[in-house]
Amino acid sequence: MHLNLASARFKMPWKESQMSTSSEHTGQAALSICEALLLAMNDRGLLPEHEIVGVLRDAAAAHENATGTEGEVLDHRAVAALINAIIAGGNSVRRA
Repeated sequence: MHLNLASARFKMPWKESQMSTSSEHTGQAALSICEALLLAMNDRGLLPEHEIVGVLRDAAAAHENATGTEGEVLDHRAVAALINAIIAGGNSVRRA
């Protein structure tokens, strides 16, 4: 199984300049930590591949259904699109 979330390439709908470097680094760190946790759980037989994909789908759905201001909704939609691109790109799990 291979999980490579951090390298998924996807253009966000907002300009990169609107996102601070600190926020960008925080997001990359969180993604890397989640990647390591999902890999470790799969490697130790705690979470099978289909469950990992299910976790990612649940996360995408939570963002797709989020409410808030127009800007917040756009941010949530962008996050959902990124997660869905990770799933579609096959980067969500380490393949044997």
